[in-house]
Amino acid sequence: MRATESKPDERGMALVVAILVLLVLTLLGIVMMAGVVTNRQVAGQSMAMRRALNNADAGVGEAISHLRSGDAAMPVANPRYTAQVFLAAAGSVPTVGTDTTALATSQAAGAMLPYSTATKSADVLTIAFKTNPARTQIYYSDGAHNPTLTPPSGYLPVYEITSTGTAGTARRTIIADVVAKPIYANVKGAMCAGLDVTYVGTADVCGHNHSASTPSGTGVPACNAYETHSGDMPATWSTGAVDLGGSSTNSGSNPSPYYVEHQTGFYAGPWEVLGMSQAAFISFMGAPTTNPSSLNGITYIDNDLILGNNSTSAAFHGATGDGILYVDGDLTLNAGFTYTGLIYVNGDLKLNGHAWILGAMVVKGVTSIKVNGTSTLLYSSDAISEKLAQYGGQYTTISWREK
Repeated sequence: MRATESKPDERGMALVVAILVLLVLTLLGIVMMAGVVTNRQVAGQSMAMRRALNNADAGVGEAISHLRSGDAAMPVANPRYTAQVFLAAAGSVPTVGTDTTALATSQAAGAMLPYSTATKSADVLTIAFKTNPARTQIYYSDGAHNPTLTPPSGYLPVYEITSTGTAGTARRTIIADVVAKPIYANVKGAMCAGLDVTYVGTADVCGHNHSASTPSGTGVPACNAYETHSGDMPATWSTGAVDLGGSSTNSGSNPSPYYVEHQTGFYAGPWEVLGMSQAAFISFMGAPTTNPSSLNGITYIDNDLILGNNSTSAAFHGATGDGILYVDGDLTLNAGFTYTGLIYVNGDLKLNGHAWILGAMVVKGVTSIKVNGTSTLLYSSDAISEKLAQYGGQYTTISWREK
C-alpha cells in the first residue's frame, strides 16, 4: 500500500500552531522577566527605605547627644526656640535667627550619614520643645508620667526631635519626643559646709526653694517672686560655726538666723550627694581636666587621678556655666561668675565679688570657707535636678512616630 500524503492545507495549519505556541511562550518569558525586574526594584526600594529609616533614627541619637552635652541649650522662657544640626563642619554652619542655635554635626567628614542637610531646608535635623499648638506653652514630664502643660516641681521639658533620613531616592522622617530622666541631689542647705563658714560684705544666701527659671542675676529680695513654696532648706548648714558678718544675709526654712551650725553627718564624698556609689560617681563624672574650656555640663577639675586628695586649685573670673562642677581641691570664684546647678568643692572656698549661683554649693573645706562681696546664692532643687538630668541622665523616648 502507498503511504497517505498530507494535504497542503494541513501542513500550513501545523506551522500556524507552532508559531502561536512560540508567541505564547515568548510572551510568558517577557512577563516572567518583567516580574523579576519588578521584584528586584521593589526589594531594592524596600532596602533603601529601611536604610533611610535607620539614618533618621541615627539623627535622633545625635540630637540627644547635643542635648546631653549642652550644645543645644534652649531657654524654656522661649517655647519657640529650636536647635538645628547641619551636615557641615564647625564654622561652616548657616546663619540662623535669634531664636535658633545652629550646630555642626558630630560626624566625621567624608563619612556622614544623611539625616540632615548642609544648608537650611525642611530636612535639617531639628530639636524643638514639645508645645501646645500655639507654641506658647512647653510640655513637661518627669519621665514616668504623661506630659503636662503645667510643670510641677522637678518636672523636665519635653523635646521634639525631627529627623529625616535619606538613602538614594528613599526618604523617611521620624518625630521623637524625648525627656531626660531626673537625678535628684541630697543637699542639706543652699550652702552645705564641712567646717566654719565666714560671711562678710553684702553676700546673700537664700535657702527658700526657687524655680529653675529664676532669671540670672536675680538677687534678694527680688528672688521671692520665684519661690516654689515647697522644699525649702536652711540658708547654711555647717558642721562648724557660721559667722554672719558685715551686711550679709541668710534666709531660709528655719527660724532666724536661718542657718544651722555644729551639725553632724557631712558627706563621705560627692557621690553621697547624688545617691551613688563611689565607683558610679567616678563613671558619672568621667575624666578630670585641669583647665576646662567650658563650665557647661559635667565638669571634674583635678590635676591627678586620685579622688579626694585636694591636689588642685581652680579660679574663675567672669565665667558662666551650668550642670555639676566638682573641684578636688580649692576653688576661688570672682566677680561675674554665674552658675546654675550643683557645685561641690573638696577643698577651701573663696567666693568673691558679684558671683551668682542658682542651685546649691557643698564645700567640705580644709582650713576656711569664706563668702565675700556682693555674691548671691539661691537654692533651687529644680535647677539641680534638671541640669543633672540634662547632662548626666538618660533620655527616655515617650513618643515615636513617622511623619
